[in-house]
Amino acid sequence: MRKDLLTDTMQPKKELVRIVVDKEKNVSVDPSGKKPGRGAYVSLEPEKIAAARKSKVLERSLGVKVADEFYDELFAYVDHQKARKELFGDQK
Repeated sequence: MRKDLLTDTMQPKKELVRIVVDKEKNVSVDPSGKKPGRGAYVSLEPEKIAAARKSKVLERSLGVKVADEFYDELFAYVDHQKARKELFGDQK
């Protein structure tokens, strides 16, 4: 179980995606959950990602400036994963 940064609830790790900041302050999506660096987990809900962009909750949690391009990448990843889950169920 991991805490979802966007909803402040505990959820199974496989229902979340990890966002990681490396030593060079680069922010990236970590689908494997194994990249080195400071991480935060967010839900696979596109509307939550849009809300996070407005509230800048990732910036406050990770302590770095998060580019708009990253939010576009994160939104596309989350939207894809949500569609995949609806199409194929819980298998990965």
